[in-house]
Amino acid sequence: MRILCIHADRFSYETKERTKFAEDTTPDKKKAEVAEALVVFTSVERVDEPDLKAVASKAADSILELSGKLGTKKVVLYPYAHLSSELANPKEAQEGIALLEKALVDKGLEVIRSPFGWYKSFELKCKGHPLSELSREIRIDAEESKTREDVVAGITSQFLVLTENGEEIFFDPADPKTLGFLDKFPDIKTYVFAEEVKGKASKEPPSIKAMQRLELVDYEEASDSGHFRFYPKGTLIFNLLKDWVRIIAVDRLKCLQIETPILYDWAREDIKGQTLSFHERHYTVDTPEKKRFVLRFAGDFGLFRMFSDATLSYRHLPVKVYEFSKSFRFEQRGELTGLKRVRGFHMPDIHSFARDIKEGWEEFGDIYRAYTDFSDGTGVEYMIAFRIEKAFYDKYKEELVKLLKYSKKPAMIQTLSVRKHYWAVKLEFNGLDSVGGACQLSTDQLDVEDAERYGILYTAEDGSKKGCIIAHSSIGSIERWIYQILEHALKKEKPTLPLWLAPTQVRIIPVSDKFMKDCEGLVDKVKGRADLDERGISLGKKIRDAEREWVNLIIVYGEKEVASGKLAVRIRTGSKDVEQKDLTMEELNKYISDNTKGYPFRGLAMPVKLSKRPIFRGG
Repeated sequence: MRILCIHADRFSYETKERTKFAEDTTPDKKKAEVAEALVVFTSVERVDEPDLKAVASKAADSILELSGKLGTKKVVLYPYAHLSSELANPKEAQEGIALLEKALVDKGLEVIRSPFGWYKSFELKCKGHPLSELSREIRIDAEESKTREDVVAGITSQFLVLTENGEEIFFDPADPKTLGFLDKFPDIKTYVFAEEVKGKASKEPPSIKAMQRLELVDYEEASDSGHFRFYPKGTLIFNLLKDWVRIIAVDRLKCLQIETPILYDWAREDIKGQTLSFHERHYTVDTPEKKRFVLRFAGDFGLFRMFSDATLSYRHLPVKVYEFSKSFRFEQRGELTGLKRVRGFHMPDIHSFARDIKEGWEEFGDIYRAYTDFSDGTGVEYMIAFRIEKAFYDKYKEELVKLLKYSKKPAMIQTLSVRKHYWAVKLEFNGLDSVGGACQLSTDQLDVEDAERYGILYTAEDGSKKGCIIAHSSIGSIERWIYQILEHALKKEKPTLPLWLAPTQVRIIPVSDKFMKDCEGLVDKVKGRADLDERGISLGKKIRDAEREWVNLIIVYGEKEVASGKLAVRIRTGSKDVEQKDLTMEELNKYISDNTKGYPFRGLAMPVKLSKRPIFRGG
């Protein structure tokens, strides 16, 4: 919301003509003349739409503070679209103005509001002192929204570490002096100090420069901030992770796979209600037909509509549904950080519909175990957190311990005195980067409210209609997983990617052109992503380039290899010292197979010969 405040000797207005968005009004409000007042010109903006009440309340506080300094209790609220080029939908704008009027009246101010949506003439005489003209931009950030909800609801919470043996250790993140015991749980300690203990300065994650130098991902200046170009090698990693997601979702969890649009009509009450309930900043698109659409920021939009139209019986449940689609969130520019926080991302979502809490919890557990295996497969360092209603925690503590035993990790637990969300328990897998930061990866929320709200009902055995229990979950955006994989690689003495994700698994380097033909034959025999450095540069530079590209297996081929029939393989393990092994081709292929078994495979993203490859960025 943007406001322009003028301390006026005199202000008058008169309505002239309706616009198509004009509110109905009474004759006494079509014109007014006021002396000695604070005139507040107001524009409600798109970014205000998710939380109009909070924005109005914050704006009212600002106006009250200014009126106190000016010594006036009289305020003229004047809707004025010209303060912003990113205006809210007219219906929301009118609601925002009405909420602001009510908030000001509740604070004891006398408010005169001009009608919304009318062309008006006005006359204004400004006093001209230092405080007589002030403009302000009112914003609600996520932390303010969270704090406000907690205060309003009267919610209290407790933090503890729950070990896989069932031990509980309580702590207070607001008092860092009590956190010494977290030395025994370094992953949880890193997360707590990054996310729960305030005041820690963030550093730029090194993965930003790495993704550019390795020609994986880069910024796209011609797009909106927070959107990226993926080069061929980055696209390969993206697609391998997408394949790995599908193995988990479809092959293992037996999900039904669907696809729904990314664009939804903002005028529909179910779409608007669903959007506002998430308190997310969202993109909107206005069409030439003057319709406004919202770009999806989660998989619920089309899925919920699809299942509210479906005929479901208790015989069909539980049923899991998987969708992979691009989503959008209008994160603030200052929050954007490489691939950690973006505005356009690809989210693999899994929703499981169950009959009751017991069945829903079983589905929750299946998803938890699958996400554990997915995370372990990427090799990243992560910690586990649960946000959970206290009564639910007391009932299911032993079941939580069983899940922790599966992942062989302790978890941070935050218990809430009462349920404030649609979920009774929320799971988070949080990645830990190389600069002491954390980011949320996989999530799962056991939803006990939304099914009936959105009409997702099933026919029970007795013929009655009941709302499903829904496990909302996502393995996490592919972009954020790539961020975390790169960050984990950069923690090592020699950055290394898991072999199944490496753009080049094997690089073959001939000692001289004499061995070029033999090396071309070797490339064809490698059962993996193998390439050939046949460029006319020194052997030392070829080896250094392979190291700078984080190539996992480097083979230098010459007279010795011809004579022995074995390949001298330099194995990149992440440690400072290179592991060297002499392997036959059969042994090399077995090494590749042993270290990639169970993971998806795709061929090289670039030409086999390095001299044939375009240079996208370099450096």
